[in-house]
This record gives sequence, C-alpha cells and structure tokens, in this order.
Amino acid sequence: MKNKDIVTVGKISFWLFFILGNICLFGYLFTKIEAFASYGFLLLFFAAPVNLVVIAIIIIYGLFNKPYLKDCMKASLIICINIPIAILYFYLGIFLMGF
Repeated sequence: MKNKDIVTVGKISFWLFFILGNICLFGYLFTKIEAFASYGFLLLFFAAPVNLVVIAIIIIYGLFNKPYLKDCMKASLIICINIPIAILYFYLGIFLMGF
C-alpha cells in the first residue's frame, strides 16, 4: 500500500460517516421526519465500531510497516475528527427530539 492510499482510506472513512450524519441531522431538521433521527442514532452505534476497526487496522499496519507509520497515524487522526462532531450531533439530536 502506498502512503497516499493509507491517507485516502482515512479520508474516505471520515467523509462517508460525516456525510451520512449530516444527511440524518439536516434531514430531520428540514422535514421533522423522525426516521431521520432514528437512523442518525443508529448510525452512531454503527459508525463507532466500524471506525474503531478501521483505525485499529491502519495502526497495526503502520506498526508492522514502520516507514508508513506516520501516514497511518495521520489517517487515524483524520478519522478521529468525527468524534467531537458525532458528540455534538448526538446532543443536538437529543435536544431536538425533546428527550
């Protein structure tokens, strides 16, 4: 795997779940259809383990291939940007749903 490919995996994982979270949040905000909110919460429970597995695989790959470790850490950090965004969306969803 090339250095560029490793970072691309991190970016794809970040953007995939970021866009899906935005679709759920803004879908609920604009339409008030509760299915968007339900799928948003379901996405949180699905995305967390998937992202953790991706991060673990990337870091393990970097540990076995030392020249790629820096890029593996960069890709992992890109994925971790979703953590505060997910927390914000979670509390925003709770607030909007009135729980």
